[in-house]
Amino acid sequence: MKILYLNPKAQLGGAERSLLDVMTAVRVIRPDWELSLIAGEDGPLIAASREIGVAARAIEYPRELAQFGDSAIANAPSGAMRSAKFVAGFGRAGIAALTHVPALRAAIRSERPDIVHSNGFKAHILAAWAAPKSTPVIWHVRDYVGQRPAMSRLLAMHAHRCAVAVTNSRSVAEDLRAACPGIRKTVPIHNGIDLESFNPAGATADLDEIAGMTRQKNAVVRVGLLATMAQWKGHETFIRAIAMIPREVAVRGYVIGGSVYSTRGSEASLVQLRRVADGLALNGNLGFTGFVNDPAAAIRALDIVVHASTRPEPFGRVIAESMACGKAVIVAAAGGALEIVTSGQDAIAIAPGDAAALAASIRELACAAPLRAQLGAAARKTAEHRFDRVRMARELIPIYEELDRARN
Repeated sequence: MKILYLNPKAQLGGAERSLLDVMTAVRVIRPDWELSLIAGEDGPLIAASREIGVAARAIEYPRELAQFGDSAIANAPSGAMRSAKFVAGFGRAGIAALTHVPALRAAIRSERPDIVHSNGFKAHILAAWAAPKSTPVIWHVRDYVGQRPAMSRLLAMHAHRCAVAVTNSRSVAEDLRAACPGIRKTVPIHNGIDLESFNPAGATADLDEIAGMTRQKNAVVRVGLLATMAQWKGHETFIRAIAMIPREVAVRGYVIGGSVYSTRGSEASLVQLRRVADGLALNGNLGFTGFVNDPAAAIRALDIVVHASTRPEPFGRVIAESMACGKAVIVAAAGGALEIVTSGQDAIAIAPGDAAALAASIRELACAAPLRAQLGAAARKTAEHRFDRVRMARELIPIYEELDRARN
């Protein structure tokens, strides 16, 4: 079987790393299948795909298409202006797409795939436009559609071209069905991760050096937020929570992650976050690392991992990765994140956006090393049971095979 994957970006955000896990695990179980990837830009995803034996190349998105999205219109001050901004942006993106689709259509025809598997909202729409009518299209939906007025309209208009929508949680599947009633079939499949790379043993990053911080002479509990710079990932909530912890509790915080998105307005400003931190008298106890090449090493350097998303999390990949590394994790309890942890057993769950509750949970764990160890051990067991990427592929492969049989 020949499967062609489409992805908008080539920077290694969570969706891209999840796609790599899909392709890696499918190759393990079906080594005779031909897998290929087309991304909308050049970048690390291309090289990483080639390393696992997937033929990968870029067909660059025009700038207007790459920058179009709901985040680009979200900050307009009124409904009327927001609508006008959407129409203008949609028009520019549509014109740009007209120049991109012929090249993508020609590439797909040259690949002659049995299935096109798109990963990302823009890729879903482009797959609907460019894939031959006889080729089944799978949309891998990893985010909530109902929160995105622009993309929800576009996806609903093209839902007839989606043979199956695979989602990363039941929560996302429910949202997709509500936003796109024309979707024929949804199949929730939780993300898998590399349990060998994400494990309690292995290299440990020097976060102080990466963040340019002075080294602590005394023992300190290291607490980190690992996330892209997306606006809703809760960076400011985390910073404010660190500032609320009493000075006698020896805690040092780290904001770990960098920019990956092209869409205008989609990311938090690092300058603004530093300004918030500077105004909170953190006394050098908060550092910014930027993007790290080895997230597992960064996680292993921490005693507590914080997930602080201020809106429902579609899945929460960093939660699964941190659990696999045997860490005590504090989780903003909403959306798909609720499906993957059991609060008090393998993680601590708090209300999203509640800096005071987050500070209290950090303080509790910082003062209780046995509790951190207990939660971490249980978290690793949960990860081994739920997040094996081979398990994910075993759930996905029957979908490929069913669509291929129906096509032939």
